[in-house]
Amino acid sequence: MSIEVKVPVLPESVSDATIATWHKQAGEAVKRDENLVDLETDKVVLEVPSPVDGVLKELKFQPGDTVNSQQVIAIIEEGAAAAAPAPAAKEEKVAAPAPAAAPAASPAAASGDLSPAARRAAEEGKVDTSAVSGSGRDGRIIKEDVVNAQKSGAASPSPAKATPGSRPEERVPMTRIRARIAERLMQSKNSIAMLTSFNEVNLAEVTKMRKTLGEQFEKTNGVKLGFMSFFVKAAAEALKRHPVINASVDGNDIVYHGFQDISIAVSTDKGLVTPVLRDVQDMSFADIEKGIVNYAKKARDGKLGLDDLQGGTFTITNGGTFGSLLSTPIVNPPQSAILGMHTIKERAIVENGQVIAAPMMYLALSYDHRIIDGKDAVLFLVDIKNQLENPQRMLLGL
Repeated sequence: MSIEVKVPVLPESVSDATIATWHKQAGEAVKRDENLVDLETDKVVLEVPSPVDGVLKELKFQPGDTVNSQQVIAIIEEGAAAAAPAPAAKEEKVAAPAPAAAPAASPAAASGDLSPAARRAAEEGKVDTSAVSGSGRDGRIIKEDVVNAQKSGAASPSPAKATPGSRPEERVPMTRIRARIAERLMQSKNSIAMLTSFNEVNLAEVTKMRKTLGEQFEKTNGVKLGFMSFFVKAAAEALKRHPVINASVDGNDIVYHGFQDISIAVSTDKGLVTPVLRDVQDMSFADIEKGIVNYAKKARDGKLGLDDLQGGTFTITNGGTFGSLLSTPIVNPPQSAILGMHTIKERAIVENGQVIAAPMMYLALSYDHRIIDGKDAVLFLVDIKNQLENPQRMLLGL
């Protein structure tokens, strides 16, 4: 029985998808729930699993093709078994090459006939496929051929000869996700009257609390107590008291949100994504930490779904992870503000007339000046500062 494999139902905000990588080829056996293909949208990479056990009978699209929601992209013959590869002719096994002829690349390598998985493995491992023999159907190079060649070292690319005065360049097309990020950033710069205000915070009390209670917190909740939960919780409390920071612009209207859905910026190999912690106002520190850990793992594994990225009323980004001392983050429309965290540095400060060393962090709030005045932005940052320098305040909702 032939079974159709379709593109998943895409949300209204995603018009189409691109075939990124086929993990199975026509004629290969597949198992139920085994990933067949990666579809790249302008937000996430979606996996399409096999609905049944059987053999992949037909691929209707190739990598790079654009497909739409519910479009048929492959056919599976349910319950069928993959045909065994035909044995090579005896004459081909004993035939000797012409004495003077140089060894030629396999037909698959010469024509560039690689499976998408093999091409991806070759690019990642910098494997010269012209020296790889294909074991797939009709001499096609499959992923296992590339992996085996890489292990044996037989297909290592020869080092390029340095040419005096050479100016090498490489042109690589943007992925859909990167192109969408670029589009959104330009939209933000062109449509928002953006301004950034700064402050600094002494994290001595937060550091002390993490050191004193961190071990007990982890034993009780099964997750470490990080800095992010303090910032997320402080932001949620401050957003309640400064609702315009949590608002958005819709035409000539200002939409005030009675909830705090905070987007957390996460860096991936495909670009920056912002999964959303929903209803943070009702979350505990443990809930926040677990949510962040879950999103970080899903981002690393490429498992973030479209629902994870939809919405959000405010964003927090932590450039300090990479050592950033100061930055001006860009607002993510239709949101109106974004809080930038930075690296923690021991700096000399004056406290009670004494010069002491303290773990200091610069904070940056970029905001839409059309609806948020400088006073609102400054008071919001001061609120964040006061909570972090007196963490017991946020525990009491003060």
